[in-house]
Amino acid sequence: MGDNLKQKLAKLIELADEVNNTPDEPIRSKQYCGELKSKAKKLSALLRQAAQASSELYMQRPMWSILEQTEHILNETLSLILKCHPNNFKKWIFTIISVDAFRKTSSQLEKSINDVSWLLHISRSDENHDSENLILPSIAFNEPILTLIWELIASLCTGTQEDRSDAAACLVSLAHQTDSYGKMIIQEGGVGPLLKLMKEGNTEGQKNAARAIGLLKVINSVIILVTSASILCELGS
Repeated sequence: MGDNLKQKLAKLIELADEVNNTPDEPIRSKQYCGELKSKAKKLSALLRQAAQASSELYMQRPMWSILEQTEHILNETLSLILKCHPNNFKKWIFTIISVDAFRKTSSQLEKSINDVSWLLHISRSDENHDSENLILPSIAFNEPILTLIWELIASLCTGTQEDRSDAAACLVSLAHQTDSYGKMIIQEGGVGPLLKLMKEGNTEGQKNAARAIGLLKVINSVIILVTSASILCELGS
């Protein structure tokens, strides 16, 4: 998975750079193209940070969803900018590019910038995952609980002992509220980090992790037992 991640990030960086390196003198919509290129440059810088910290990235569904969405947006941006380039003017002379198209693409780039920033933020052990200024990723904008679960699992993976203990306690609270939250914790990969905390955490962390696992077993014992056996084998090897 590590090699796949590096290849994906390298491809995205190349795409962002290709957008940013298009000539500065398009025949049409120079101002709008410049805005898109500026955002692509910012996105490229964030993607380079992600590449440097690829071993620390929270490698679950949100990461891959964000990267796939970012690739789609960068391809759309490049296509739009090339339609304005002098070398393509004759080819696209009958194409009318509306201002709304530029605004929509600009908005999508902004979302990708926010999403990659969020991914970097929650994946770093030296960051405060509970920052009030943290913007929800667009892939879960309508599901804040899902975003919270991602952030808590990330804290379990990269946080300090205290952070990990607190994250486990929060997962206990969520699992208490409704079975659906417990199922989400399982589906998003929370079992492995909780089992690891049970083995490596401080006393409070181990207790919180054990309580969380206990609640999740009630929700779906089959999934938990299979996942637990797999994780414990890895931890013991």
